[in-house]
Amino acid sequence: MILYGASGHCKSVIDIAESVNEPIRCIYDDNPRVDNLFEIPVIKFANDVNHTDEKWIVSIGNNEIRKTLSSKLNVVYGALMHKSSSISNRSTIGVGTVVMAKTVINAGVKIGEHCIINSSAVIEHDCVLRNFVHISPNSSLAGEVSVCEGAHIGIGACVLQGIKIGKWAMIGAGAVVTKDVPDFAVVVGNPARLIKYATSNDV
Repeated sequence: MILYGASGHCKSVIDIAESVNEPIRCIYDDNPRVDNLFEIPVIKFANDVNHTDEKWIVSIGNNEIRKTLSSKLNVVYGALMHKSSSISNRSTIGVGTVVMAKTVINAGVKIGEHCIINSSAVIEHDCVLRNFVHISPNSSLAGEVSVCEGAHIGIGACVLQGIKIGKWAMIGAGAVVTKDVPDFAVVVGNPARLIKYATSNDV
C-alpha cells in the first residue's frame, strides 16, 4: 500500500496498517519535511508517479484537502481498519476510509469514501456517513444519524438518534447535538448551538 501525506494523521494510519500486517511501500508528500516516518521512506510527489498495481490511502486529516487530492490522483484506493476495531459484518465501508483503534461500527451502518473514523468512536446502527467525513476520537453517533459530505464531528461529541448533520458542518468538541445541523454550520456546547457558518478556510 502507498500513503499520500506525511502528516501526524499519517502516523496513525501507519499504525492501522501495521495492526493488520499491511506493508506500506512509501509515503508521498508534496513538501516532505522528513526523509522517513517510522522507517518508511517519504518521497516528494511527482505527477508522473505510477503505481496502478497498489492501493493508496490519502493520509491527510483535513477533509477538504483529502477531497481535492483524492479526486486528482489516478490510482486505486484501499481502506484500512484497525485490528482492534469492532465492525459489524452488516455494515459497509467505502474505499479510502480509515478506521482507527477501538472503534465500534454497528449493524446497518454505511460509511462513504475517504472518511476518517477516529480512535474509540462509536457509530450505532443504521447511521449513514457520506464521503470525506471525519468522526473524531471518543465521539458517539446514536442510531440512524446521517452525516453529510465533509462534516467533522469534534472529539467527544455526541449526536442523538435520527439527527442529520449537514454537509461540511463542524461539530465542536464535547458538543451534544439534539437537533438537525444545517450545511456549513459550526455548532458548539450542550445542547449544541449555532455560532457561525463555516467558510472554505474553516473546512
